[in-house]
Amino acid sequence: MRRVVALPIAALALAGCTVPTFGAAPGVTTSSRSAYHLWQGFSIGAALIGSLVVVLILWTMVFHRRKGDNIPEQSQYHIPLELTYVIVPILIVIGLFAWTMVVENQEVANPKTSVTINVNAFQWGWKFTYPGQDVVVIGQTTQNPEMVMPVNENVHINLTSTDVIHSFYVHDFNFSRLALPGVLNQFTFRAVNTGTFQSQCSEICGLYHSLMYFRVKVVTRPQYEVWLESKANAGVAQASRITNNQQTSSVVPTKLTKSKGDN
Repeated sequence: MRRVVALPIAALALAGCTVPTFGAAPGVTTSSRSAYHLWQGFSIGAALIGSLVVVLILWTMVFHRRKGDNIPEQSQYHIPLELTYVIVPILIVIGLFAWTMVVENQEVANPKTSVTINVNAFQWGWKFTYPGQDVVVIGQTTQNPEMVMPVNENVHINLTSTDVIHSFYVHDFNFSRLALPGVLNQFTFRAVNTGTFQSQCSEICGLYHSLMYFRVKVVTRPQYEVWLESKANAGVAQASRITNNQQTSSVVPTKLTKSKGDN
């Protein structure tokens, strides 16, 4: 009996289940928090139903095991009980389905935004372009490029891939979306907490997939404006240096010739 009771407890312990998160991140965006609460609901529901099933099995094994040649009293057609175990599971499924639809609709919604970021994945790095801001951030493998976005604002993301299938995964956002060649995936984030969140490609995409990291940095609106200005100024300075180098390299030295009359 002790072994029977210890078996499910050992399974839970070995699974590394943590309460109340059940292994998921609480989330730092509005949609990720909804997904987190949905995960909690599913986990708690599964634990309750699983516990009930285990209790019923143990109860049957202990109190209705065969004793000698006596056949236990037989009964059937208990209408209220049968209706209960048919209707209750149906209601549970309908409730979970409706809750899931609400959360999924939040994930795929694209409300009006004032900030747009074009994200391009490539082997093996990321490129973040800010349309209308003359700001481009690009990095690969260990360079760990950073996507900066303002807090408490809807941020629209246009996700593409240059070569193969990648995945835009942010653990603290409870979010993952495939970056597909020739396909534009669009979604919206609304972060409610500031901070820097490590992210990565979660789709095996080649030799250096394991190094395809990036960061998402959520800042206040004033900090975001300062960052945009600094990046734009850096881009202008770099473009100016490139232009000056091109002009210098285009000047061809004039060959001096010596006339016969010169000494």
